[in-house]
Amino acid sequence: MLFMKADRDAILKPLSTVAGIVERRHTLPILANVLLRKQGPTISFLASDVEIQVQTSAELGAGDETAATTVSARKLIDLLRALPDGVEVSLKLDDKRATLQAGRSRFALQTLGAEDFPTVNVNEQFNATFELPQKQLKHLFQMVHFAMAQQDIRYYLNGLLLVTDGEHVRVVATDGHRLAYCHAQIDGAALPRHEVIVPRKTVLELQRLLADSDEPVRIEVASNQVRFTFGDVQMISKLVEGKFPDYQRVIPSGYTRQLACSREALGSSLARASILTSDKFKGVRLGLAPGSLRIQTSNAEQEEAVEELEVDYVNEPMEIGFNVGYLQDVLANLKTEQVKIEFGDANTSALLTVPGNDDFRYVVMPMRI
Repeated sequence: MLFMKADRDAILKPLSTVAGIVERRHTLPILANVLLRKQGPTISFLASDVEIQVQTSAELGAGDETAATTVSARKLIDLLRALPDGVEVSLKLDDKRATLQAGRSRFALQTLGAEDFPTVNVNEQFNATFELPQKQLKHLFQMVHFAMAQQDIRYYLNGLLLVTDGEHVRVVATDGHRLAYCHAQIDGAALPRHEVIVPRKTVLELQRLLADSDEPVRIEVASNQVRFTFGDVQMISKLVEGKFPDYQRVIPSGYTRQLACSREALGSSLARASILTSDKFKGVRLGLAPGSLRIQTSNAEQEEAVEELEVDYVNEPMEIGFNVGYLQDVLANLKTEQVKIEFGDANTSALLTVPGNDDFRYVVMPMRI
């Protein structure tokens, strides 16, 4: 049976949309496959890792038949990418085999039964529903994603806190050493108060899929699940259970020492100084004095880097140490010309913000050097 027939890129686009969550190694072999469903000319593509599910569809079919199968996502996407641009591709089903054909190239692939594919059970009811432009949600995630923990024993840190409250949507991420916070306002909304933790993998995949457009993304939140719908794409994800740290207590206020400088200049100086740090020790010492900032690093080979910058700083001199990677991460994700850093003393967290913008805050703990 002819399952679908279309231009290579027309098939590659929806397949690439869902294939990002497919794990290379899984206890269930069928989860390495993509579920393909045909209803006449409409083909739906669905991938799952049991906790996250992504689905999209496209008009790629031939004939009016209804059918379903699963094929290796990685093999199918690699074969399509290896074919020439613009070539017409057909996929035929015959018993337990799928045949991919393009010109004089033909590939026989093993299939597994669609009825055995474990799809995610979708909640019947969601407690909160709201919409944001895709570029706004992508921006929120972009501003905090780098502070998420990765495989931390405190599982509630391996994700992003999503808070809805009245007209505000807030996102927070922390790995215990630094915290990033950003919020957006939805005019005219009256959102119920909800706090949920979206898994790290879901956040990173959404960053890949969301477009820099004003097209809306519909977000539906339940106690154990969240659903994102935008364009032809629907993503359903389990939520992380647990109590997220009280971010409002972590964000300092009332600091009197303030430094303002060029984001690009500071980032470049840190990048050069970090070359002489070691893999095990990424410490950088900042020396503050009126009008200047000294950046200093060293390593076990007695090598040293010293950078000096002109900055807007008028308070008393002080020295403080940080993990240079934590500073580089935030500077790389900001797009502003200037940054402002506020300090308490050498033993308290620093607060990095953007002048004239209260939407974003970044807290980083000091380290002993």
